[in-house]
Amino acid sequence: MSQRGDEGKGGISYAAAGVDIDAGNALVERIKPAAKRTARPGTMAGLGGFGALFDLKAAGYSDPVLVAATDGVGTKLRIAIDTGNLDTIGVDLVAMCVNDLVCQGAEPLFFLDYFATGKLEVDAAARIIEGIAEGCAASGCALIGGETAEMPGMYAAGDFDLAGFAVGAMERRRDLPRDVAAGDVLLGLASSGVHSNGYSLVRAVVDRAGLRWDDPCPFGDGTLGAAFLAPTRLYVKPALAAIRAGGVRGLAHITGGGLTENLPRILPEGLGAEVDLGAWPLPVAFGWLRAQGGLMTDEMLKTFNCGIGMVLVAAPDRAEALAGLLRDAGETVHDIGRVAPGTGVRYTGDL
Repeated sequence: MSQRGDEGKGGISYAAAGVDIDAGNALVERIKPAAKRTARPGTMAGLGGFGALFDLKAAGYSDPVLVAATDGVGTKLRIAIDTGNLDTIGVDLVAMCVNDLVCQGAEPLFFLDYFATGKLEVDAAARIIEGIAEGCAASGCALIGGETAEMPGMYAAGDFDLAGFAVGAMERRRDLPRDVAAGDVLLGLASSGVHSNGYSLVRAVVDRAGLRWDDPCPFGDGTLGAAFLAPTRLYVKPALAAIRAGGVRGLAHITGGGLTENLPRILPEGLGAEVDLGAWPLPVAFGWLRAQGGLMTDEMLKTFNCGIGMVLVAAPDRAEALAGLLRDAGETVHDIGRVAPGTGVRYTGDL
């Protein structure tokens, strides 16, 4: 007697159902050299195991506290998919996680990614993951694992999703923010563009303007899509150098919610921030968005970074030295205001 209920019918395979295990294996082999370039003290194993190992003692820690962060890049993915420009979206993914870790005072140690798609295209996936490796290497963070999920029927052709997971460490009692006080100086570090927040509004403004991503950029060189795919700036190494130099009391990553929502997150009860909007030039991309979308200043400041991607709270007697250190590390630094009694963020001047 046959043990099959479909005798006479052709068999079906996992590949026929839409999942190509061989393609997944080929991707792992393709990205191994990129991951290897991110190795750092503490890395114990390469890709391919059931889990990833990391040795905190080998990384130089004696009494560490672990810090974890996870994030994505939102609808900026839509632009990457629609334009086929996949080389830097992985940098964005890393930046969104490791820039958050350093705000706690932590050094990023390792990173894992989650890449999901309907049909795995090895070349496209490799470009994305090589961008992730680039971001990790620039942050001193090891890419030690991840998950590639091929899920037929879950995504439209060519679509994919990304998530990132970063773990960092610091020695006990070195966490930030700490000892923030009225009179502390707010040093704003320039952004590299819109970074990875507010892209639903960006896309709405571009649609309202009747433009396509492959149209010439109206405020710069290249295409409009390339301008809005400029990768999120990685602040990790300069920020860690500033922390080690002394005088850093807090760091705020200016992501969703802009300056309006993110600065208060690191201020103790009873203290707010006074920010001079004339202390830095508004980058042309934001000026274009404001004009094309008819956006009010309040909307700009609670949606976009508006040219400031990270804010460092500095002790007054250390602010000048820290600003110099950050500039020497390649950052554009603006003195944008002070910590003051009150709540929230109070703005003066014009954006």
